[in-house]
Amino acid sequence: MTTPRLRDWRRTLALIEASGEPAELIDELRALEELVCAAQARQLRVAQAFDVVERARQAEEGVPARRQGRGVAEQIALARRESPHRGRQHLALARIAHELPHTMAAFRFGLITEWRATVVARETACLEAEHRSAIDQQLAADHAAFAAMSDREVHGTVRRLTAELDPAAVAKRRRKAESERCVTIRPAPDTMAYVTALLPVAQGVAVYATLKAEADQARAAGDERSRGQVMADTLVTRTTGCATTEDGAPVVPVTVGVVMTDAALLTGAHDPAALTDHGPIPADLARELIAANVDADLAVWIRRLYASHRTGQLIAMDSRQRRFPRLLGEFLRHRDQWCRTPWCNAPIRHLDHVDPVAEGGATTAESGQGYCEACNYAKQAPGWRQRPRAGPEGHVVETTTPTGHTYRSHAPPAAGQRRPSARHRDDQEDTQTA
Repeated sequence: MTTPRLRDWRRTLALIEASGEPAELIDELRALEELVCAAQARQLRVAQAFDVVERARQAEEGVPARRQGRGVAEQIALARRESPHRGRQHLALARIAHELPHTMAAFRFGLITEWRATVVARETACLEAEHRSAIDQQLAADHAAFAAMSDREVHGTVRRLTAELDPAAVAKRRRKAESERCVTIRPAPDTMAYVTALLPVAQGVAVYATLKAEADQARAAGDERSRGQVMADTLVTRTTGCATTEDGAPVVPVTVGVVMTDAALLTGAHDPAALTDHGPIPADLARELIAANVDADLAVWIRRLYASHRTGQLIAMDSRQRRFPRLLGEFLRHRDQWCRTPWCNAPIRHLDHVDPVAEGGATTAESGQGYCEACNYAKQAPGWRQRPRAGPEGHVVETTTPTGHTYRSHAPPAAGQRRPSARHRDDQEDTQTA
């Protein structure tokens, strides 16, 4: 009966008008914040219970022990309408919650946020259970004092106590962290992008110091760019080896993949374009990228793709091969843009058959989809089913999880296209995009 009651509370909150004296409004804000934290703590306990029963079900079905638990975090993420990565973080916290009873009690009663609980769990993850319990007792037994601490204070206190109790574990964690160095990219506002390098501290400081020294030298020589601009431009040119304009700005070859309509390319129309691994960009920026390549005598290749007025999506290609050939693979990446799991938004790493080849699935655009690596492995767990759904909505993949819940994934419209509402769909002829 818990779920109907929760939905009643949600409806009640949705219908209450926000009014009252200033002090009352502030009190309500605090009460709502505590309610949010308590609800998140409840989600954590529900996730832990689901993990237990789902693992037991998989064991009964004969799944090997090393593979039990596959797909659990992904189902939790779908229910929470978040990425599988966040689902795995949530489940990891749920699995060790019993080892931090005081922290979780404060969380359960809405005194701390989910992030505060995550910090404590993450920073003590390298310790044995008895040491983790000792830190939890020292840090969070006094709930009032714990709730009054800032996140930075909690982080510093836990790291200090961890180093005192088990310095060898801290050193081991540092070595593991160094092995996980990587570079990632994610979209930023105003058609910018964050390229983040996770490096060992000495290497990170050295990279920054080198870029800063280059910027200081350029500025001293009269370069009119700001220090930040010179550092960013130097990073791009040294990493890619690309050409530069007269003022030092990099000219990146547009082999990264720009999808835009022929009208936006040739007639100055404002249909938005799409940049691979980033997403939508304004038409004027796409034209600038192409023009810069032409001005720098770099080759610009145009491949014609076709989109439908009915759905705004790219039209199908197919193959008789088991593996997706290069051109069909590029087509799927342009069509899907990101991992097709709802709310994932990770870069595409695998090209997957919606209907498995062993069950007669064809290597076609209709039966193909772009997936990140983790989501592709998760759908191999027992009880997951997928099928393509043809219809006026364009390319749709319907996923059913082991609990019987169904989720639909829609391929996004191609650049310059819109997904029309059901009452505006018609049978207009397909149109070309470039």
